[in-house]
Amino acid sequence: MAKGNAPERGGKGVFFCSQCGTELVHWAGRCPECREWDTVVAAPRAAAAAKGRSGEGQAAALAPEDRARPLSEIPEPDLSGRVKVPLNELARVLGGSLVPGSAVLVAGDPGVGKSTLLLELAEKLARAGSRCLYASSEESAAQTRLRARRLGAASPELLVLARSGLSDILAECRRLAPAVVVVDSIQMTWSPEFPGAAGSVSQVRQCAGALIREVKESGAALFLVGHVTKEGSIAGPRVLEHMVDTVLCFEPAGQGAYRQLRAVKNRFGPTDEVGFFEMTEAGLAEIPEPSELLLGERGVLRPGAAAFPALGGSRILLVEIQALAAPAAEGYSHRRAAGLDANRLYMLLAVLARRGGLQLAGCDVFANAAGGLSVSEPAADLPLAAAVTSSLRERPISPQLALAGEVGLGGELRAVPRAAERVREAARHGFNRIILPRASARSVAGAERIEVIGAASLVEALDQALA
Repeated sequence: MAKGNAPERGGKGVFFCSQCGTELVHWAGRCPECREWDTVVAAPRAAAAAKGRSGEGQAAALAPEDRARPLSEIPEPDLSGRVKVPLNELARVLGGSLVPGSAVLVAGDPGVGKSTLLLELAEKLARAGSRCLYASSEESAAQTRLRARRLGAASPELLVLARSGLSDILAECRRLAPAVVVVDSIQMTWSPEFPGAAGSVSQVRQCAGALIREVKESGAALFLVGHVTKEGSIAGPRVLEHMVDTVLCFEPAGQGAYRQLRAVKNRFGPTDEVGFFEMTEAGLAEIPEPSELLLGERGVLRPGAAAFPALGGSRILLVEIQALAAPAAEGYSHRRAAGLDANRLYMLLAVLARRGGLQLAGCDVFANAAGGLSVSEPAADLPLAAAVTSSLRERPISPQLALAGEVGLGGELRAVPRAAERVREAARHGFNRIILPRASARSVAGAERIEVIGAASLVEALDQALA
């Protein structure tokens, strides 16, 4: 809290924690609820006056339509006003369409392409007849125009506002009545009514709240661009993620110009979908077949690589699981996992040592899901175990073989979900064999163009994979 506000600390008033939203009567250096320091700030004067007028503990009278009523008497919302998303990969992650009155937070590293993605989306929506307001607080109107020229954006329904003031953005929203509002970024939006500088906890929380209330009333869809910290988390108060309906993370996918978009929260759709893009000179290009990106060069025989048909929301993605097992140089073995569950790697190494007879005690083991995709499902156990064994024994796995299966502590293989879809996708990408748990293999017996091999145990599957 600023030094100029120090006299208010000992007095009574309306205060709140900008981190968790807890209201307090007195200022405190540490929030009693979330236990964070220096997060308690004074509420805006308007809010304090309103609370004083209503009286402590006295509820204001509600209009009849706002009073609590039985759930069965509340009319269902009209979903016909949903806005179709013209970018297929973005539509996949959002759940197919934009819900009127919804708020979406798009977060990512600087330069990853958040502004490019949303400007491209706004242009395509504007071409389809939906008025879009792009409020840029980090770029001038001329800078936004230069970027739009590179993307080929010139629709008259795409309106640009180069202002960072909250009151200016709200005024234009009410004047133009747009269908979609993009605020780039929420950390640079500010209002003199709230304490702190732009980007402070109180400013981000209050400005985001005001924008969300505006679109809830008007029925527009709101996109907020959010910065991330050095640790990779979304900058600003954690309550910001709870205020919005959807949180999207836009991040690099492996090396180069590839990007992936994933949802970590979505009230109107799934959270396991992933969209893939490539940054080009003309903007972001969608990648409808990401398996080719994730598999890489499959024609070369090399130890420590296994193909895995992974669940990617509503589609199957072919991912290359890589492993490197080598003698430890310092006498102390290291285990590292990138894009994979480290705890499952530790468990698999113990099972391989105990049930498979592998000598891993003095080896460094590194595992990776190629392409930057995060793989967390247990069905990745078998390809990961095969990749580790292949690397340790210096025996490559055939590039035409795919594997999927959950490994138990006893070395047994457990069935995997959506086995038939995994088999079909592997066959479509040119694989001629796939190893599955025996129960899953029986359920997809008779598959065309690919040989389905069933295995009851990890040892049996490894013998087939490294034969």
